[in-house]
Amino acid sequence: MPDSQPQPPANPGGDAGPHAAVPGDGALVLGGARLADGRTVDVRLSGGHIEAVGTAGSLAPGPRVDLSGYLLLPAPAEPHAHGATALTAEADGPVSYAAEDVQRRATEAALLQLGHGATALRCHVRIGDVQGLRSLEAVLQARRALRGLTDLTAVAVPRLLTGAAGAEGVALLRDAVKMGAAVGGCPDLDPDPTGFAEIALDLAAEYGCPVDLHTDASDPARLARLAAMAGGLRPGVTLGPCGGLARLPRDLAVRAAGQLSAAGVTVVCLPQGDCGTLEQRGGRVSRCAPVRLLRAAGVRVAAGSGALRDAANPVGRGDPLEAAFLLASHGELRPEEAYEAVSGWARAAMGLPRVRVEAGFPAELLAVRGERVEGVLSMAYSRLVVHQGRVVARTSAVREYCDGSAAAALELPRQSSRGGGEPS
Repeated sequence: MPDSQPQPPANPGGDAGPHAAVPGDGALVLGGARLADGRTVDVRLSGGHIEAVGTAGSLAPGPRVDLSGYLLLPAPAEPHAHGATALTAEADGPVSYAAEDVQRRATEAALLQLGHGATALRCHVRIGDVQGLRSLEAVLQARRALRGLTDLTAVAVPRLLTGAAGAEGVALLRDAVKMGAAVGGCPDLDPDPTGFAEIALDLAAEYGCPVDLHTDASDPARLARLAAMAGGLRPGVTLGPCGGLARLPRDLAVRAAGQLSAAGVTVVCLPQGDCGTLEQRGGRVSRCAPVRLLRAAGVRVAAGSGALRDAANPVGRGDPLEAAFLLASHGELRPEEAYEAVSGWARAAMGLPRVRVEAGFPAELLAVRGERVEGVLSMAYSRLVVHQGRVVARTSAVREYCDGSAAAALELPRQSSRGGGEPS
């Protein structure tokens, strides 16, 4: 995907362009970056944190990346991914769940999303059936391989937890939590949704781990019971994608939003389309949760990507900025709020520390070519990603135009030519 401006050349005086090689150790200065408040600054990174922010050109010389023409923002985080099934839409025949295939898919998906800017990722992984814990083990192996590039955490998703059929699911979920996974699952698919939620919440309270449950949220009574049970649980409860709230009569949706707010529940919506964990529900078209209504009630709302080129969404991009674009373009949030939904609010939903472009905060940053949030959500092509104070991913794109009077009059970048003027 192209930008409308050419990339800046490397500075012969020692600055590197945003896509040049940058040392990974020691202090690093991001020079000439524009902030969301309009200031142009230098930002020095050291030890995985922002050490200093000063006016452009004010910080001491050293390894430096020239970010002239880029907007510098807190990095996005991905609160709702499905790495074990990602990138399977074009598979010939049945999808393989061999450990090496799951690990490869989860790794590739995490790197794709890192390239988009997400320096932290929460991956929902099914456990049980014939796979047992093998897919989870493969995702955790991917997590270890990705250390230093991105932070990947896993959520274990059993199919059943209640009755005789759910006994194995409870045992597997307990083992998964001991392996380091958060508690997940789909109460809607259990014969006893309330019982499922109660078991999941009790297990999370026992181990002090997060809870992140899938629900369509289309049953107000069931959602009210879940909110009542979740109230007061720490480190917290996340629900998603909650698209059913958008199909409820407004008065019922407003009441449900108030209950979620009172319980301190976070909702993760999926503006780019649903995920496959809730399976097909009578052919209903998936809808995004009513974000504006939820926010008006005081509910914490983050936005995730959901399916990434799997059966649930064969064209899913896994791009946080696309999720923000959709929230803004559909009028659910203002552009700045929409970006916050995929960055600050998403990090909070995942229990991660807040990021600001200020001294002392974690150096988890995204530089995007552009001047304002509105512009980068519209044309967010060239990006530079910083994780733990290191540049870990770069995307460079250039748009050029063939010779023509309009392009020449506007001084637009033109294609280089060979011989008779054909584009190279």
